[in-house]
Order: sequence, then C-alpha cells, then structure tokens
Amino acid sequence: MPRVASAHPFPRPPRLPILLLAVLAGVLAAFPAFAPPGDAAADGVHAAITPALTTIAPGEEFTVEIAIVEAGEPFNGFDSVVEFDPAVLTFLPAAPISQQEGSLMTAACGSRFHRFNAAADSLVITDVLLCAGVSVTGPGPIYRLRFRAGDVPAVTWVRLRPPRTRFYDAGLFVLPVETADGEVRIGDLTDAGLPLSARLSVRAWPNPSRATATLELSADVAGPQQVTIVDARGRRVRTYALADGVPGRRTLAWDGLDGRGRRVAAGWYRVTFRAGGREVGDSLTLLR
Repeated sequence: MPRVASAHPFPRPPRLPILLLAVLAGVLAAFPAFAPPGDAAADGVHAAITPALTTIAPGEEFTVEIAIVEAGEPFNGFDSVVEFDPAVLTFLPAAPISQQEGSLMTAACGSRFHRFNAAADSLVITDVLLCAGVSVTGPGPIYRLRFRAGDVPAVTWVRLRPPRTRFYDAGLFVLPVETADGEVRIGDLTDAGLPLSARLSVRAWPNPSRATATLELSADVAGPQQVTIVDARGRRVRTYALADGVPGRRTLAWDGLDGRGRRVAAGWYRVTFRAGGREVGDSLTLLR
C-alpha cells in the first residue's frame, strides 16, 4: 500500500512542553516582580530625613524621621544606616525600641521583624512587615529617632548612608533608592564664638530636587572657593571655581548639567565646598 505524504513536514511537537509554558505564564502573571519594567517600575523609593532643616537651641532634644516623601514602588521591608556626629549630637533611644518604628510600617501590619543597633556614630535599622501580601508605598514615616543637641552652636547633619539604605519587596530589592539628609542648626550661628568649622557650610535645596538645585554657601574667610559635584560612584560631574570668593553667604544655581552641558541622571550626588584650606559637604538627590 503506498505511503501517504504527511501534511506536516516536521514532527509535531509534544504537548507537555506547551502545557508547562502555559503554567509558567500563569505563575509569572501572579508575581508582578518578574514582569518587564514599565513606567511604574522607574519610580523606585524616595526616602529622606525629615524635616530637612531642624533649628534648635543648645542642649535641646528633637526628633527626626526617616520618611518616604512621595509614593513610589511598594516595599515590605528596609535596612538603613543613619550617621551622625557624636561630638554634636547624642542619640536618645526609645523604651521600648518598638516606639521608634514609623506609622507607615506599624499601621500596615501588626507582625513585624524589627532589629536595631546603636553605635557611637551610627544607627543600624532593619524593619520588615511579616503579613502575607502586605506592602506599603508611602508617603509617610517609617522610623523615628530622637537626639539631644550639644551645648555650643554648630551646624551638623543626620545622614542616610545611600549604599546601606535598601528597600525590598517579597525578597526582591526595589530600585532605585533616592535618599536625602537632614540638616541640624544648633543655636545662634552668628555668635562670634562659633567654631570655624561650623561657619563654613554648604546646603543644597530643595532636597530632593527635580532637575535643578540651589547651593547655599557660607564662608568665613576671603579667597578662592571651589564647589565640586560628584555622583554616587565618585565621578566628578561639575566644578565651579569662585575666584572672587568673599566672606559671607552666597547662592549658586546648579542647572543639573555636567561640565559638558549634558543633563545628569537622577540619583544621589555629593556637593563639596572648599575655602580657606577647609571643606564641607552636603548630599543632594535629583529626581526625574
């Protein structure tokens, strides 16, 4: 009997792999973290020490918060390292330590993993929601810290260390993470007895900022001054040489461009101000 030619020139693929692909597609659809990133995935997390500026009297106690300043991607846990100058500020732990957790976390879930360690000049925080399927987006406070100011006028900072401030959702890191520090001004900064290191200052605002920022400079000596801006990898993106440096306060507008006129990427930047053989710095977060 003659053989009838098949209508399929190639062997028919087995059914099992097709079924497996269908099951895999269903699994991926159930977990958005594996989906291709879209516009929402570009939001990341925007965290800052708030208020951005605290003005207090010498010896006064005050509270700052780590806050999500605008709604972004969901997360259910975070790690953070907060730095401060122990010569100027004294950390005051809460009792119990759970009182330091922010309302954005405590209101979302009654069961949390919370770990806190205090060192001489830094605080290490971990806080994770343990309720299944529960995440938060903000805005709102995620942690509270209380300090006592020193007895002499000074300018200092409470800082979020960028590489050590991380957010995650269901075990996956949420990126990017944008952070901003908080400035603390203690006492009357016009006092003639103010230490020289405090009378040289730089402040970037608003912080976080969109596209452009104003740099507020203060110097107590005459002579050449220089402002340098570097990115999170330590690469210099812009330098301003102020040859006519005079004592007092002045402002400098940074247009968000590098030295070649190209717009820099969103992220964390370090601003350094040099004058009279000394330097001070501030951090700035650019948003898009």
